[in-house]
Amino acid sequence: MKTSLPHLVAPALLLSLAACAGAPTQGQFLSSYEDLTPRTDMVRAGALDRADAEALEGIQAVRIEPTVFAPSTNAKAWMTADEQTMMLREVDAQLCFELSERFEIAGRDAAPTTPRVRAAVTEVIPTNPAGSAASAAAGFFIPGPVGLRVPGGLGGLGAEAELLDAANQQIAAIVWRRTATAIGTDNPSLSRVGDALQFVEPFADAAAATMTPEDHEPREITAETDPCREYGSRFRVEGLGARFVTGLYVPQMSAARAAEAEAEAAETEPTAPQP
Repeated sequence: MKTSLPHLVAPALLLSLAACAGAPTQGQFLSSYEDLTPRTDMVRAGALDRADAEALEGIQAVRIEPTVFAPSTNAKAWMTADEQTMMLREVDAQLCFELSERFEIAGRDAAPTTPRVRAAVTEVIPTNPAGSAASAAAGFFIPGPVGLRVPGGLGGLGAEAELLDAANQQIAAIVWRRTATAIGTDNPSLSRVGDALQFVEPFADAAAATMTPEDHEPREITAETDPCREYGSRFRVEGLGARFVTGLYVPQMSAARAAEAEAEAAETEPTAPQP
């Protein structure tokens, strides 16, 4: 009896997804790790979280603190300054996108009584560019919805976030981790932080869900009222186009727009004189 390719791929895909969904290790960032319990509704990621449902009920607005690396000496040791900036900027952007659909986003000069969200990148597993190039080439000759990645050098992301009240009491918290799979829908990338950057959005979605009251109604956001405009578009057409043409995730086209100060500095930086 003949066995079709989908029937062969499906069991391997399930095993591959299960392998990357183990519970993450608690870090050193959250104000408390008490009462965190494993999330059972995730397939590709592993998470521990907790939420005080009663305390969440009255929250209308939150302020988002800039994301950090924690512990700072380990999480970013191998990364360049540009890679670090891109990583933190993307977490800031995705948290803003996700939380703004649930709460009003207060400015950093908001009243001290405004609950605050703080997040940290605790682990970045580098993506192997050579393996990604081979994966993209294989994908060109074997097209389909399920991609195949070279097993060596698959990247990943570990992150934590919490919501604190005015008295610095933890209202909600999450510890989250995900690694790329050899069989699945994770796009290869020539960037060492390619996989980690792609996993920021699901982390932010999970974090925001943990911080959301049960009776939440989505907020309506327009281009004019979007409190996250500084990060660029929520729907990044350029990145999708690059993936369609090359089969690769291109952070420079897909990640959050650089901060205005950084962009202006780059534009005004003097170039070396031509011989």
